Amino acid sequence: MTKINTLLVANRGEIACRIMRTAIAQGLRTVAVYSDADAKALHVKMADDAVWIGPAPVNESYLLIDKIIQAAKDTGADAIHPGYGFLSENAAFSQACANAGIIFVGPPEKAIDVMGDKARSKRAMITAGVPCVPGYQDDDQSDETLISEAKKIGAPLMVKAAAGGGGRGMRLVHDLGEVPNAIKLARSEAENAFGNGELILEKAIIKPRHVEIQVFADSHGNTIHLGERDCSVQRRHQKVIEEAPCPVLTLELRAQMGAAAVEAARAVDYVGAGTVEFLLDQSGEFYFLEMNTRLQVEHPVTEEITGLDLVALQLKVAQGDLLGITQDDVKLSGHAMEVRLYAEDPNDDFLPSTGHIDLWKPSDLSRVDSGIETGGEVSPFYDSMVAKIITHGATRDEARRRMIKALSETALFGPKTNRDFLIDALDKPDFVDGQATTAFIAENYGEGGVDLGTLSFEYYAIAAVLQHKLRQRAAHKMALNVNTEMLDWSNTGALETVVQYTGQNEGDEDKQSIHVHVSDPHKYKVTRGGDEADVELLSMSTDKAKLKVNGHNVIAIYHHNHRTLHIATPKRSLTVTDLTGLSAMEDAGGGGTVVAPMHGQLLEILVEEGMRVSKGDKLAVLEAMKMQHEILAEIDGTVEMIAAKAGTQIAADDLILEIAADEDKIDDT
Repeated sequence: MTKINTLLVANRGEIACRIMRTAIAQGLRTVAVYSDADAKALHVKMADDAVWIGPAPVNESYLLIDKIIQAAKDTGADAIHPGYGFLSENAAFSQACANAGIIFVGPPEKAIDVMGDKARSKRAMITAGVPCVPGYQDDDQSDETLISEAKKIGAPLMVKAAAGGGGRGMRLVHDLGEVPNAIKLARSEAENAFGNGELILEKAIIKPRHVEIQVFADSHGNTIHLGERDCSVQRRHQKVIEEAPCPVLTLELRAQMGAAAVEAARAVDYVGAGTVEFLLDQSGEFYFLEMNTRLQVEHPVTEEITGLDLVALQLKVAQGDLLGITQDDVKLSGHAMEVRLYAEDPNDDFLPSTGHIDLWKPSDLSRVDSGIETGGEVSPFYDSMVAKIITHGATRDEARRRMIKALSETALFGPKTNRDFLIDALDKPDFVDGQATTAFIAENYGEGGVDLGTLSFEYYAIAAVLQHKLRQRAAHKMALNVNTEMLDWSNTGALETVVQYTGQNEGDEDKQSIHVHVSDPHKYKVTRGGDEADVELLSMSTDKAKLKVNGHNVIAIYHHNHRTLHIATPKRSLTVTDLTGLSAMEDAGGGGTVVAPMHGQLLEILVEEGMRVSKGDKLAVLEAMKMQHEILAEIDGTVEMIAAKAGTQIAADDLILEIAADEDKIDDT
């Protein structure tokens, strides 16, 4: 038996970090691979060694089998763990590892090959006696045959790509007249996404639960299951909330589904970790959906209720060792939940969001699997899931309440995220009651974007008070011999600060002026037109503040970057930029050093290196907060260097250009 000493992780992000944590704990040497976009990523920093494999696009880096095999050879890796996604379910990659004498931490080529094709896997499962959804999965792929078979199945039905997953190449048909167009669209998507236009048809199970069974097998013929996970809360067939065990499964049904999953694994001589996915209808009937021949994103909830480290088990059986546990050894304890934190905008149809991470502050109340850190980047080239948050409790409701609490103490500032949506979803009555099905999001939020309601004035009042204090602290640092106790005090009457925001979180492009009136030190009356709020600042650290707002205590995590302020309260998040005095951009130039006053897109640079400019000349145009802002020269001089590029996103305080001041304008005194 070959022992693993050096493990190469052929992946990135949170799963690469997750695998490395176990490998490092076992004393293994670890190797990362990375693209141009991931040169400074967390998984690269964690590894003992790292190998560059190409440009950012996946087909030029993470999907290149030859480069990854070569990286393993060059670093002396005994084994490769593929994680999930990318090459994890690629039979050719498994075989390439075998050909190179490298252990592939996953199943053999046969299992990947059969289970990676929905048509072949379904035929194999029917032969093995595993319950399957009625449908068509044969070789004749002519439109005529597919349309004819669709009529036999009847509506509603699913037209699905035989290869791949993730909801691509999938169409739900309610009217048989829609079948020809559904075939055309699904086939086109499948060919573009997977290079394979083969389709299958299945009877649509309306409002089912998505229940999957974790299986494990060694190379000595031992196969067991580790219970189930309920992954019903999905959008566009992508899982959002997962839990274990399933809220409605009886002991008898768990045993039946577990036995079926074990038979499915044995039918393809499976080795390693795998997941058999089923649809569970409202009558208690279950049907094979597919098998994922890899570690699942949601494996932590199984770890939490079984006490097992699934990556450690993968490494164990990959070396040829016995699994070491029997079905009778598997005990399920308590309840676990996992949510996927995505960099996306739920309000805008869940569109991915990318950019600089100003602050990543996860809660200490939960297990957090992530591959990001403050100062990093969310790249547009890869999946938008950036972290997983996992909680465990003695009961389902305890795990759910802990999750809400953990999310309320979590902040990711920079890209937009689905944090607020997750908090809201976890508190919906049908989820609280354990009745969520795959229709949960559509039923509770409708189609398209998610509207969580207009933010109340209190959130803007909190922002205004925090910016008032931040301005005050900045000014105090520059002052001499001013006692901090004198802040918020004046002998000329009440102090007032004015901030000016756009209503970006409400879809309101108009400016709004908010007045902060100091009534007593640390106590404020905040007004906006007819709105008002009483705010008391109880405490304030570098990234967290405790306030009393209209008599109620609120904890706010915050991050301040120049004029932009990010806030995360227990239920809602807010990002505002103070536009007060911005029309003149008096602070944008900073003398000869010209920096971006806020995050935005640099639309134009209107000067060139070597060009003479005078004070007040227009240097650049920045688009931020749905408005265009002119950046003006503050001094006379010559443009010495241009650091930024027009048409790109730029962060607050990033250097745009530098101006060398005219010598006769410099004060030498």
